[in-house]
Amino acid sequence: MGAPMKGYEKARHMRRWADKKGGYAATPDGFDRSAADTLASLIDEWFRRLEERAYSPRTVEARKWALRMFVRWAEERDLRRPAQITKPILESYQRWLFHYRKADGKPLGVTTQRARLGAIQNFFAWLCKDNRLSANPAADLELPRKPNKVLPKSLSLDEVHAVLNVPDIADPLGIRDRAILETFYATGIRRAECARLDLDDLDRERGLLTVRKGKGGKDRVVPTGERALRWLGLYIEKTRSLLDTPKSGRALFLSGYGERIGASFLGNWVRRAIAAAGIGRKGSCHVLRHSCATHMLENGADIRYIQQLLGHARLDTTQIYTDVSIVQLREVHARTHPHAKLSQAEKA
Repeated sequence: MGAPMKGYEKARHMRRWADKKGGYAATPDGFDRSAADTLASLIDEWFRRLEERAYSPRTVEARKWALRMFVRWAEERDLRRPAQITKPILESYQRWLFHYRKADGKPLGVTTQRARLGAIQNFFAWLCKDNRLSANPAADLELPRKPNKVLPKSLSLDEVHAVLNVPDIADPLGIRDRAILETFYATGIRRAECARLDLDDLDRERGLLTVRKGKGGKDRVVPTGERALRWLGLYIEKTRSLLDTPKSGRALFLSGYGERIGASFLGNWVRRAIAAAGIGRKGSCHVLRHSCATHMLENGADIRYIQQLLGHARLDTTQIYTDVSIVQLREVHARTHPHAKLSQAEKA
């Protein structure tokens, strides 16, 4: 047996296999679209309306995932038209969501359950507003209570360095992976924002990155810092040209298949990188985002600049980082509280 293939070699092999198979066409969902008034057909129409109204692709895709599960559940019970759906049926679906277990045996989080049910509420509200349905069965559906906000846990600087050093930079894909990790930590961008980056969004001369269509559909410009800029330059010069295909377009980060790298892939891959770092911590892209904000705050950055960097619309969203910056609080406490330190007599 030969040596195992490195990431780039493996990607080239898989790309040739995919080309022979004719690519990666989306798998049909098999839902009932035999008439214009079936659930699946009306949901398709609703998504077209959302796209016409300039809803973000991320919002539309999230609602598609939510309603796909609902339609599958409904059709398994021969519920194929909105008029068949009643409040008790939706409550039954809500109980089913509560008891649902993923492939790893874990339940759906409360936030996920709320999102799945919220998409159903929005869909039925549209049906009523568009006079497709006389009454909204989801109008009075009580969603699960929001979980208490958990303070984000950042990595220490040593833990960040351990994660950044996980990729094998002798492999072209390792250079790409290091550039992605450095970008997450340096800029605090979200995974969907990273996936949407184009080559033209990076201003290498000024060390700036334009983040387009962030949360709320707003653009912002963030600094990259010298280290992330260096790795981005290495990736563009040494790796991206190897991955480039006619499907690549102007995307900054490319998959091994030469396509724009996806947000879901980024989340899963960064989670594996954190696990591989051997630091005994769990998390994904958001851990690097939290670490970026917390470390800057601990080193004296004004919270308003953190707000701009992270793309928060409201300052109170950023305010949570003041709660996790215990290092600063401890230093201030030691310097200002009368009983923070033992007296010489007490030390004796």
